[in-house]
Amino acid sequence: MKEQVIKEAAAKLCFHNKLILAPMVRVGTLPMRLLALDYGAEIVYCEEIIDIKMQQCRRVINEILETVDFVAPDERVIFRTCEREKNHVVFQMGTADPQRALTVAQLVENDVAGIDVNMGCPKEYSTKGGMGAALLSDPAKIESILRTLVKGIAKPVTCKIRIFPSVEDTVKLVQRIESTGVAAIAVHGRIKEERPQHPVHCDTIKAIADAVSIPVIANGGSSEHVKVHSDIEVFQSLTGSSSVMLARAAMWNPSIFRKDGLLPLEHVMREYIRYAVCYDNYHSNTKYCLCQMLREKMETPLGKRLHAAQSNQEICQVFEMEEYWKETQSALEIRKSAVELGRQETEEQPNDTDVIQLPVRFDKREYPPQITPKMFLLEWSRREKLPQPVYETVQRSLDRFFRSTVTVDGKKFQSTVWDKSKKLAEQSAAIVCLRTLGLPEGKIGEKESNLVNKRKREKEVPYEKTEEEDESAKSLSKKQNVATKNAML
Repeated sequence: MKEQVIKEAAAKLCFHNKLILAPMVRVGTLPMRLLALDYGAEIVYCEEIIDIKMQQCRRVINEILETVDFVAPDERVIFRTCEREKNHVVFQMGTADPQRALTVAQLVENDVAGIDVNMGCPKEYSTKGGMGAALLSDPAKIESILRTLVKGIAKPVTCKIRIFPSVEDTVKLVQRIESTGVAAIAVHGRIKEERPQHPVHCDTIKAIADAVSIPVIANGGSSEHVKVHSDIEVFQSLTGSSSVMLARAAMWNPSIFRKDGLLPLEHVMREYIRYAVCYDNYHSNTKYCLCQMLREKMETPLGKRLHAAQSNQEICQVFEMEEYWKETQSALEIRKSAVELGRQETEEQPNDTDVIQLPVRFDKREYPPQITPKMFLLEWSRREKLPQPVYETVQRSLDRFFRSTVTVDGKKFQSTVWDKSKKLAEQSAAIVCLRTLGLPEGKIGEKESNLVNKRKREKEVPYEKTEEEDESAKSLSKKQNVATKNAML
C-alpha cells in the first residue's frame, strides 16, 4: 500500500523535463516560489531549513492568510506554504542525523510534494554542523539519512550535491545514492571550494547522468549558460540532464521561466510585492529579494528609496503601490474579524454546562504587592480541608490568548474573558470562584481578612535610641568626617 502511495506521489512530482526553482537562502520563500510557478517553473524548492530549528516547530493553520505555518517557540514562522504549491514544493532541509531528518520530514510531508536533503551547501553555517557539503566526505552517513527518509515517509526523497575533483569519485557516490531509492538527484556542477565565478563542469554532470537511471537535475548554469529561457534547453543538452534547476538567474528575474521571454524587471518586482504583501512576508526578506533583482541599479533613485524602506508598506510606497497595501490590509482585517468571530462562537461555548462563568479579568494594580486571588483561594481551601484548587488552561489558536478553569470542591469556575498569559488566566478563574462563593479576594480597599495573614511577615517594632546613644552617635560621626577630610588633604 505504501509503495503505491509513493509511486503516485512520485508520478505527480515527475523530474523529467522540468524547470525548477533552486532553494537559495532568503529567496526560496513563499512569495518567490509562487511567482516562479506563475512564470512557468514546475517544481519549486524552499530555502534550506536546518532540522534542529524545524523540529521545534508546531504546525499552525493560518486561517487569515490561508496558509500552513510551521512556527518556532518564539513565534517566528520558519516555513510557510499554501494549497497552491502543495503539489509542486519540495521541502529542503539541512541535516546530519537520520532520525532528526525523519522527524522533520514526517512533520511536513502532508503539506509538501517531496523532501530534499541539501548535501551541496558550502557555507560555514551548514558545514560546521556536519551538514551540506560536509556530508560529501561521509558516504555512509549520506546513505543512512537517505535510506531512513525513503523508508519512513510516503513522499519522494531527493538530494542535492556538489561534485568531486575526480569524475570517477563523483560517479561512485551518485551510484551509492541511487541505491538508497531516492527519486532524483540534483547536481551543482562545481566542487565545494568553487564559487559562481568558476566555470560549471557540464561534462561531470553528463557523466553522472549517463551512469545512473534516476533523473539528474542540472544546477549551476546561471549567467554562464542561462541568461534567457531559450538557453535552458541548451544547458540541459550540454549536461544530459533530465531537468534544469535555476537559482541566481531566477533570483535576478523570475520571469526567466517564461517561454515567451523575460518581462520588464519593474513589472516582475511589482508582482513579487503583491505576493509579499498578500502573504505577510517579512519586510527584510521582501527587501532583500527586490535588491537582488535590481542588482547594479541599486544606486539609482529607485534603488536608494528601496534601500531606505523599513517595512512592506514603505516598500509599496517606493513602487507607488500604497493603495494596494491599504486594500490588502483592509481585506485581511475583515477576514481576521470573521475568523475571530467564528472561532469565538465555537470556543466561547463551554464544553461542560456545569462550569460557572463570569466576565472578569485580573488586574494586578488592584491588589497589594504579593497578594493575589489564587493565594486567597488556596488558603480558603486549606482552611476548609478541601483538596488544592486545580487549574486547567487552554490557548486559543487565533491570537494565542489563554483561558483557565479552576476546579474547587468538585465545581468548575471560569472567566469568559481571554487573557494574554497563562498566569493571568488562572488569576481570573480564581476571582470567579471567590466571587461566586462570596469570599474575599484580597483587593485594595477590601475589608480585611485573616485568610492570608500567615503568609505576611509580622512587622518589626523599630528600635528607638536613647538621648545618650543618639548624642554619642552624632559625636562619632563628626569625628569620622574630620578624619576623612584630613586624610584627603
